[in-house]
Amino acid sequence: MDGNEVNYHAITDDPKTPLLPVSDSIILKSSHSLNSCIESIFTLNNFFILLGPLLCAIICLSVNFDDGPAATPTTSRNMLAVLAWVFAWWLTEAVPMPITSMSPLFLFPLFGIASSDDVAQSYMDDVIALVLGSFILALAVEHYNIHRRLALNITLLFCGDPLNPPLLLLGICGTTAFVSMWMHNVAAAMMMMPVATGILQRLPSGPTQSNDVSNFCKAVVLGVIYSAAVGGMSTLTGTGVNLILVGMWKSYFPEADPISFSTWSLFAFPLALLIFIALWAILCLLYCRRSSGKALSAYLDKAHLKSELDLLGPMAFAEKVVLIVFAILIVLWMTRSITDDIPGWGSLFKGRAGDGTVSVMMATLLFIIPNKKQKGEKLMDWNKCKKLPWNIILLLGAGFAIADGVRSSGLTDVLSEALDFLEKAPYLAIAPTVCLISGTITEFTSNNATTTLVLPLLIQIAKTMHVHPLLLMVPGAIGAQFAFLLPTGTPSNIVGFTTGHIEIKDMIKTGLPLKIAGTLVLSILMPTLGVIVFGTDKEVVNIAKGPFLHSHQI
Repeated sequence: MDGNEVNYHAITDDPKTPLLPVSDSIILKSSHSLNSCIESIFTLNNFFILLGPLLCAIICLSVNFDDGPAATPTTSRNMLAVLAWVFAWWLTEAVPMPITSMSPLFLFPLFGIASSDDVAQSYMDDVIALVLGSFILALAVEHYNIHRRLALNITLLFCGDPLNPPLLLLGICGTTAFVSMWMHNVAAAMMMMPVATGILQRLPSGPTQSNDVSNFCKAVVLGVIYSAAVGGMSTLTGTGVNLILVGMWKSYFPEADPISFSTWSLFAFPLALLIFIALWAILCLLYCRRSSGKALSAYLDKAHLKSELDLLGPMAFAEKVVLIVFAILIVLWMTRSITDDIPGWGSLFKGRAGDGTVSVMMATLLFIIPNKKQKGEKLMDWNKCKKLPWNIILLLGAGFAIADGVRSSGLTDVLSEALDFLEKAPYLAIAPTVCLISGTITEFTSNNATTTLVLPLLIQIAKTMHVHPLLLMVPGAIGAQFAFLLPTGTPSNIVGFTTGHIEIKDMIKTGLPLKIAGTLVLSILMPTLGVIVFGTDKEVVNIAKGPFLHSHQI
């Protein structure tokens, strides 16, 4: 040791000797640690962490709703402050999204918005049960490679001889859309992208890649991410937005007819089908022409797809049973509530059983039925369920909790004034206007967050307009799924963007006409098919506030 160093191991009996001798080196180290601490405090992430409570405090100290329409000004102000806190963390992701999604559990009671029991109930209801059961079944499909087998079979069917690029593109996009109907659209995109890129790996890359090949690669990647979004619109389980819509409808209008799996599909499947056709036409016009078949045929043929399928081998017992269980679940979903004349099997249980009931029941069977691979092993075990997307489940719960808080606090009365111009919109302009607003917001925040924020406001506006709330809620929810322009619009876009085949300009060039086409289709179907399916010409009763619609004229 030299003279400048301190021997921390030296022990002395002198009581005046300090336990931690002070030296210049210690002072320098302490100063450096202090500077590092100060620097860490002022990092961008920590600033965003503080941003949420800061916005909350500013609103609590400066906002006053005493002269506004809210019945409880203090609670409405507190709810707005909590919204600012939660959405600041959601937008910046300063705190992990699942943790932010749980923040209403402590923020609502602390700010006097709702009791802890009331908030906790929002995180587990029939809609959440529907999601849990669906995700477990989706994990079983993924575990046994059923999705890959299905994708290869359907794609092989569309891979003609000679090669027809538009037809092959239709097969890839159609497969993705079909898979996305029965599982979350992000999961469908993640499952199908390796299948799609595996096909593209057969094509040349780099300087030797022709324009036809490059354009086909772009069409395939864009087709997968957009088909996943479009397919997810058609069923309740396809995306969290649809589930948020159903949950809010049940929460705000508990005595109205619920939106069942079959009810939603009757409207959303034709909608998604027309948007899908528009997507395929746009991709073919922009990137994929029949003349490109000659450039691609030398690298891409049925032999490659057949070899991929042969590697999977014949279908095992476990795969067949999982498919049967999934098929039975779909039938149960579609037949629980059919029509007024044909009530469905749900009437046998006097309305006590919901879509979540059968979802969890069929998922439970996977933990009972053996897979016949190893003795005592079942089709699923809890270790396989560790990949459950709890972040999405918690986000759905947070959305329901926020919707309840916005409604009970009276904040909807205040915020709806910002959109009061919709009250003057002509009847046929309601759907495109709402869809445009929601579709713009969703490009800068998550689909679920957009839906959670917009739907309570649209409900209040529908009340003042004396129109059926679903005339605004459905376009708001569908528009929130039109995140087609930016990679950050939805995780599915990021999945495609990371492949390296597409750029932002490709997304804008394809996404903009697709967004316009989707808005036009929704504008036509909402006042026509929507009236038949959702009964938007009938009166809706809000149990908390009496008659919702006093005079509805179309």
